[in-house]
Amino acid sequence: MSLSPTISAIVDETHCGRHVTGIERITLELFSQQALAPFDVLPVRSSSRKRMVWDQNVVLPLRSIQNPAALVLCSGFPPAPALTLRGSRVVTYIHDLFLLTRPADLNWRARAYMAPSLRFALRRLRNFFVNSEATLHELRRFARPDADIRLYRPEVRNVLGLAPTDRSARAVADGPRLAALGTIEPRKNLRAAAAIVAALRERGAPGATLDLIGREGWGGEADRLRGLPGVTLRGYLPADEIRSIVDGADMLISTSHAEGLGLPLLESQYSALPIAAPDQPVFREALADSGIFIDPSDPRASADRILAALRTADSRRRAAVASLANIARWNAQAREDHQAAIAWLRELAEKL
Repeated sequence: MSLSPTISAIVDETHCGRHVTGIERITLELFSQQALAPFDVLPVRSSSRKRMVWDQNVVLPLRSIQNPAALVLCSGFPPAPALTLRGSRVVTYIHDLFLLTRPADLNWRARAYMAPSLRFALRRLRNFFVNSEATLHELRRFARPDADIRLYRPEVRNVLGLAPTDRSARAVADGPRLAALGTIEPRKNLRAAAAIVAALRERGAPGATLDLIGREGWGGEADRLRGLPGVTLRGYLPADEIRSIVDGADMLISTSHAEGLGLPLLESQYSALPIAAPDQPVFREALADSGIFIDPSDPRASADRILAALRTADSRRRAAVASLANIARWNAQAREDHQAAIAWLRELAEKL
């Protein structure tokens, strides 16, 4: 049976419309009308956080019942239990598993609402998209044995309007300028990044700095970081201000405990910016040979690794070339994923 061009895909966009972070960008790019053609995309978007809970628990299941031939694509948050009961009609995009693996890092909303919904969905649903091989392997630990898990990696776009910056002539004798992107919350482990800056200052780079770009989240992390030597909390910034900080930085750093992908790291490579990240499978997968891999639990060794990567012009030139080559490598994989994802969704729709 051939797929009608008018068959529908109900897309959960209830989490969109506020701050645009990696999850929202994946929804807007991988699950848009253009990306999902020939499906007719029926988005459900919420006007407030309170409305989001209503839409996820009532509106989305009702829309699925009213459109029995439609797939329901949960591109951000886990499906609510009532939607999970729609079974094979539901396809869930898994960004990461930290809701289950790092409960101590969650705020009360995630513990009370999102984590139970995800756990319920993983026991009952079969069809999943993931953003990386690392997430795929981790999901196998929690999903039902017959789960069908498909890679649907996002293409990395130059959302900040960055241009390759020649940093080879910059001196770092006084101290490198580091930047980090993301919400300031426990999972990001940004106190480790601050400790690395302190180690840099102790090891011959007294002017080392760290710009933290992102909204202040839960757990009191922002208060613990505020006022530390060399650390500046920039808050949630528009793209042009982020671009200015990234262009002026010597390196982007991540010290996160857990990530499903780390999309901002890849996006920053359009500036030919070196990236320092934890030596974990997900970062090895995302950054390949372009990454500078560190152990955030050892700030002195991490500081030495960063200084070694920045103190020669040749190492900076190599890092710049590797960054741009890595974007091309990743995007080639993402384009293949997109073609395979649409073909799979067509197969699922034909079985409804």
